[in-house]
Amino acid sequence: MRKKIVAGNWKMNGSIELLNSLVPALAEEAKEAQAEILVCPPALFLNEATRLAGEFLQIGAQNCHEAFSGAYTGEISASMLAEMQLTHVLVGHSERRAMYGETDALIADKTKAAIGAGLTAVLCVGETLEERESGRTLDVVLGQVKAVVEKIALSDWAKLVIAYEPVWAIGTGKTASNDQAQDVHKAIREALAVISPEHADAMRILYGGSVKAANAAELFACPDIDGGLVGGASLDVDEFISICRAAS
Repeated sequence: MRKKIVAGNWKMNGSIELLNSLVPALAEEAKEAQAEILVCPPALFLNEATRLAGEFLQIGAQNCHEAFSGAYTGEISASMLAEMQLTHVLVGHSERRAMYGETDALIADKTKAAIGAGLTAVLCVGETLEERESGRTLDVVLGQVKAVVEKIALSDWAKLVIAYEPVWAIGTGKTASNDQAQDVHKAIREALAVISPEHADAMRILYGGSVKAANAAELFACPDIDGGLVGGASLDVDEFISICRAAS
């Protein structure tokens, strides 16, 4: 039985005030939650978030560099994140792909670096509205997944989580229907099963894209949806806790 995950991506939002109110509340929730709860605040807040998280709440970063170290001003390596006692890092978010030109090959390198440092990589994949309307959803999404799984060892799949986020549903208020989301999740799992049925069955695949308390329970009830990657709603403690409880 796959254990569900609810991950909150704060993006470039938040403050010390929010950190001090939201993280302790989530740390309390995580003590009893049946799902794993993960929070990914901006890098400046990671140290304090880790201090406040306690034993059960997991803290992750929003990005990492693919190199172990070097002359990369402003960047943070996966090994540095691991030294800060983080557990996860997001890789391949659509905003990184669109705004910073991150390619499938670069994202595969980042994923390999994250896993090599002992982190769990949360690989974000998803199609644009144009790609969906032209019938290319599975070509795009499965291509993004393939670029990564071909770069890592099968034994590393245990340190990989996939998050399907249709780009057209991120921050727009639009959400893929339960059937639309389940169909893509199922296709991802079936593609992985061609390589290893056992590892594919164990892979946790999250849905992201305007997840909120009102739609979380129905989405999480789909057989191949193993939780959510939550954006704006993760900045509201009551809303985010409701989503976490829907996963439990």
